[in-house]
Amino acid sequence: MMDWLVSAAEAMGMGGAGGSGSGGGLMGLLPLVLMFAIFYFLLIRPQQKKAKAHREMLNNLKRGDSVITTGGIYGRIAEIKDTGIILEVGEKEKIQIKLAKGFIHSVGGAGQEPPPPPAK
Repeated sequence: MMDWLVSAAEAMGMGGAGGSGSGGGLMGLLPLVLMFAIFYFLLIRPQQKKAKAHREMLNNLKRGDSVITTGGIYGRIAEIKDTGIILEVGEKEKIQIKLAKGFIHSVGGAGQEPPPPPAK
């Protein structure tokens, strides 16, 4: 009478040979570890390198550098303060704006003319 219960348990993998269950757990974890490694090398690590390069660029700013802001404003650094930067955007009028350091996108190129608008 118990034969049907034993055969059903063996068919579902609950049977007598007990050593095969632990290897399946490690093999199930392997794809997750592999996916994390792929995400790390393709997404996380390059983003960390880019952020580090941007921090270094911000730390090396000095008065007179030509910069471009994240908003696309071309200018020259007039003064560097702890809280931000005074950016000179007009050559004849000496227009100055105050920006947070984090909004500087790149150094150089501000002495050039901005790119022309796209043709219609």
